This record gives sequence, C-alpha cells and structure tokens, in this order.
Amino acid sequence: MGVIHISIRFVMVLALAAGAILVGALPGYAKITGAVVSTAEGPLNVRSGPATDQKSAGTLARGASPEVFCKARGEQIRGHVRNTSTWLNIGKGRWISEAYIVWSPFQNVPWCAAAKEVATVSKVTTAGGELNVRAAANSTSGRQGGLANGAAVLVQCQVWGQEVNGTAGKSGVWYQVGSKRFVSSAYIKWSSGQPWLPWCGQDAPTVPRGGQIGFIQSHAPAAKASDKATGVPASVTLAQAILETGWGKGALAREDHNLFGMKCFGSPGDHAIGCRDYATFECSPTAGCFDMKATFRAYANVADSYRDHGELLSNWARYDTAMSHADDPKRFAKEIQKAGYATDPKYAEKLIGIMDQYDLYQYD
Repeated sequence: MGVIHISIRFVMVLALAAGAILVGALPGYAKITGAVVSTAEGPLNVRSGPATDQKSAGTLARGASPEVFCKARGEQIRGHVRNTSTWLNIGKGRWISEAYIVWSPFQNVPWCAAAKEVATVSKVTTAGGELNVRAAANSTSGRQGGLANGAAVLVQCQVWGQEVNGTAGKSGVWYQVGSKRFVSSAYIKWSSGQPWLPWCGQDAPTVPRGGQIGFIQSHAPAAKASDKATGVPASVTLAQAILETGWGKGALAREDHNLFGMKCFGSPGDHAIGCRDYATFECSPTAGCFDMKATFRAYANVADSYRDHGELLSNWARYDTAMSHADDPKRFAKEIQKAGYATDPKYAEKLIGIMDQYDLYQYD
C-alpha cells in the first residue's frame, strides 16, 4: 500500500469483451467492414485512445464506413446509437466509440491485444480432451456442455473463481462465454497475447472530469459512506485517494477502481471482484503503459474501493491507535504513518496539506 508510482511511457490500448460462444475456427481478422457512423449531426471525433480525454486524431463524417480491426473497453459513452463502453480500433492510434456506430450487417469484432493494436482471439487448449463449460466459476458447478480442444471462443468478461492449474497456466480467473456459461482461463490461449479483460459487472474505466473539485465531489459520497460504516475519516481517505492516484489519473484507479493500492494476497477479499497482475510494462486502455510488479485488487466501482480500505484500517490492530483518534483527522493521518502505512516520511504531512487546502474536513 501507500503511494503507488506509475511510470507512463506511451498510450496503448487493449480490449473489450465480445459476444457469445463461437465454436470452430475464427476467421483471420484483418479488416472488418459494415460499420457506419451515425451521429445526430456533424462528424464523429476520432481519439488516440478509448476515452474522450485522449488526444484528437481527426474526425469521421456522418455516414462514413471505417474499417475496424479490433475493439477495447474504454470510457462509457451515451451516443446516438447506444450507451456503451466499447471502442473500436480503426487504425494505429485511431479509436471511435461504438456508441455512434450502426452495423450493416452486424459483425463480431475481436479484442485488441494488450501490448499492441492488433486483434487477438482465444481458443481452447487442453491435453486433447474436451473443456468443460460450467454454470459458475468452479469445477463443481453444473456442466453446461463442453468445448473441443482447439475450439475458438469469444469471451464476454471475466470473474474470479476456483484456482485451476491447466495447460495455459495456473489461474483463478474464469471467462464468461455465455449466459451462465464459464470456462477456466487456465485452458485458454490467445493468438496475439492477452487482452485487457473487464470483470463481469465492473463499472467502465473512470475518466477524471471537472478537475480537482470534480474529483472531490464525485468521490465524496463513497468516502462518507465508508466513514459511516468503518469510522475512518472521510477527509483522510479522500486525501489518500488524491495523493495515491494523482487525482484519479493512475492506471489502477482508472481501470480497476483501486484507489489505495490494495493488493491481493491469494484472493480479492470481501469487497473486490478479482485480482489483476500489474507486471513489468503493463498497459491499460486509458492510462498507458507502466512499470509495476504486483497483483492488485480490482473493484466493481469506486465505492467498494473506499469501503475495503476503510475496513482494513478499522479492523487491523496496527491501526488501533489511529482509530482511537478518528475524530481528529490530522492526528489520524500521523498515526497511520507511524503504524507503517507508507514509507514516505512526509506522507502524513502531505495528507494534511491536501485536507487543509481543499477543506476536506467538511465531509467527515
């Protein structure tokens, strides 16, 4: 825990889930046609990444038919056609929201690989036998049929479940491939590398809006709810979120709503929905590529992150002294530093400076 330092190198983008199960060989994805730009009026903005805070990469006229290569999960957009977090890659460094696309005919667009803007497809890899499809993310749930070795599968999203040691590795992640249909990722390989998969039921990536005041106002309800439930001062947790994410710009905060660097130690715990490895030179859809070696908790939303953090501080004995001063946010900040929350010798000083500057005490 403590402050997470993320080194952004350049913007890369990843992937969003596709549709239902597709058995058999997937076609060779080069260019996909059938996408038609549909806006109320005027052109559609093209971005350098799957979010509206990414650099402009031009426009497409209403009625244009761009060729599509793959797709990614990005900022949630309510557009002329649909409300979606799906963004389409139409060329290197060129992305458009599917919220403004009509398909004629409909096309299944593959995910983009995590490390590069190319399509990646998944297939079953077993020792030769059939892969069981289960009704839930464990091997004891009802069998929903099977998939042959080599069968191609379109993944919708991922969930945390029973750890399995398979031909593709050891993992607790399971892929949803249809309604109440799950397969262990330990038996799935990707043609061009893994995509950045969303967790089933997870909010879309967070894109900071409204500057510093906007961040505080959007996070204050979650901090206050955690304060009420755990006793940890909202002013302190807001200051920690600001300091540790750079006002919500960090990859953990944007992609997996992890605001406090909460790590996984074998399981996601009671409030997170999964564990994601942020390895050396990891790339996230909206926050670029960065160096980090650890497994962090992924949350469905921001509120769950605040609640998990609050329960850690309130339930762990090392922070008992801090909790005894919960009515004094400044003292609380000093005590969690003394208890070893962060290695930065000026951590408490920085928190207090943020609380003073933005009068975060009003949220306690």
